[in-house]
Amino acid sequence: MLGALWVMAGLCTANAVEPKIIGWHIVGEERAAIVYPPAVQTKGAKAPLIFVFHGHGDNAWFATEQFPFQTLWPEAIVVFPQGLPTPSASDPKGERRGWQHQPGEMRDRDLKFFDAMLRTMRSKFRVDDRRIYAAGFSNGGFFDYILWAQRGNLFAGFVPCAAAIRAPLQMTVPKPVFVVAGEKDDRVPFAEQRKTIAMLREINGCAREGKASGDPRTMRYESSAGAPVVAFVHSGGHAVPPVTRKLMIEFLKQQTLRL
Repeated sequence: MLGALWVMAGLCTANAVEPKIIGWHIVGEERAAIVYPPAVQTKGAKAPLIFVFHGHGDNAWFATEQFPFQTLWPEAIVVFPQGLPTPSASDPKGERRGWQHQPGEMRDRDLKFFDAMLRTMRSKFRVDDRRIYAAGFSNGGFFDYILWAQRGNLFAGFVPCAAAIRAPLQMTVPKPVFVVAGEKDDRVPFAEQRKTIAMLREINGCAREGKASGDPRTMRYESSAGAPVVAFVHSGGHAVPPVTRKLMIEFLKQQTLRL
């Protein structure tokens, strides 16, 4: 896995800082991630940390292009983990890479992977514990919700895209969240995503009525808990519209965890 990521990382070096490939041994499996150190550093300052989880059948390299946060927020540490073969409804034999679908599944291999990555990032960099975030696409977005439920106290905000809450999760702590949903999504039906947005608004104690925020496709719901829900609903399918990338970073930059 490390060798493959080294080859792929060589293709994604538009950022001034070369990515690092870091490996772990978790639950009997070799794991790896592409890690971009901060390209811009202020002496003595701590850096934000963003984890980006690719979709089922994708890979870490693809995620660096789908979510180019390493260029959009050069002061941040950006981690692109590589998933493992994972069974799903569309891949019952588990031939393609992805993430666990619910807590306890597959010996929590991916939650344990996250824990190990976080420990390593804290040991290698000056991480700002008030500014740790997770983003993800499709199955990676599902995993964002698992992190919210199981490790929510660590995060200042989430950006799940083309994803829905399908497993029963204990998401009791309000968290700022920026959601991207497509009305013509053929993988995760829009009805499921719309229901998830409603659930998030309830969890976060949001106002019933939202307000357009910048792009007319973006609706922002303020929260009595200081955890706004922002929903970018587009007319397309199972995708992350490029226009949303800067909006995601603008949103995350506004979110800070109260320690």
